[in-house]
Amino acid sequence: MPRLFTGLELPESVGSQIALLRGGLVGARWIEPTDYHITLRFIGDIDGRAAHDVFETLSEVRRAAAPPVRFEGLGAFGGKRPRAIVLRVKPEPELVDLQAEHERRLRRIGLEPETRKYLPHVTLARLRGPNSHAVADYLAVRGGQGVDSFTPGRFVLFSSRDSVGGGPYVVEAGFPLG
Repeated sequence: MPRLFTGLELPESVGSQIALLRGGLVGARWIEPTDYHITLRFIGDIDGRAAHDVFETLSEVRRAAAPPVRFEGLGAFGGKRPRAIVLRVKPEPELVDLQAEHERRLRRIGLEPETRKYLPHVTLARLRGPNSHAVADYLAVRGGQGVDSFTPGRFVLFSSRDSVGGGPYVVEAGFPLG
């Protein structure tokens, strides 16, 4: 049973810039730069028939323009008990519309709706143990570093293994944008 999700790949040059933000936080398990991505819609573990339906509906997505990807800075998910360091992505209307189209199409073929609000981001590290003060210090020191914007040429259907932290991720199919 594959575990699937849709997302945007990052150019190697952008991944290299993001990789410079790694390190300096005890208890962080840093994501490999080759696994950086922006999730559009998590699908989960599905059978082969459902995976075929996912592929078919995604192949029908047509976009007049690719969404610009602009980064807003570092942040953490988890509040007082941070669980991840992320690089926030500006929720440009084109990006939000693309994510919403994935959501609509996947619901139409019978997948359960996503219940969380869409917050576009790149996960840099999963956290175990760092306290909120250590995370705040890390964000204060590294938060001002810029990362180049880009325009993706496609969105992809990724698969991942069932594990903590997900990767490595495999591109199962690519679909053009613009």
